[in-house]
Amino acid sequence: MRFFIFAVTAIFTFSVWLISASAQDPAVVNAKTIKVKFENDKVRVLEANLPPGVKEQVHSHPAYVIYVLEGGKFRNYVADGNTTEGELKTGEVLYRDPLTHAAENIGTTTMHMILVELKGTTKTTTAP
Repeated sequence: MRFFIFAVTAIFTFSVWLISASAQDPAVVNAKTIKVKFENDKVRVLEANLPPGVKEQVHSHPAYVIYVLEGGKFRNYVADGNTTEGELKTGEVLYRDPLTHAAENIGTTTMHMILVELKGTTKTTTAP
């Protein structure tokens, strides 16, 4: 009986973890504003269009690079409860460490960005 309870608990826990992990994929939870443009075993490229007044659902990114096609003002809600505001400028390129957050466009124009999520680690090799 203990084994049965343990097995059910383990399956339930794994299912909750799996659902919450996939629910944090930005292209899934923000399907109206974020689209996958390319993906392989090294990177995933996302295109994001965030109209004025729109707030994303909470999602996670691995380490990633942002190229700002059209900038604007944003409010960022981080998983630890902190909120920041800022402005992304057109043409700007930024690197971000892994992050769980939600962004809100608090400006008057649509923000348009390309995000390149980095997968795995890069190994440096030395020539002989």
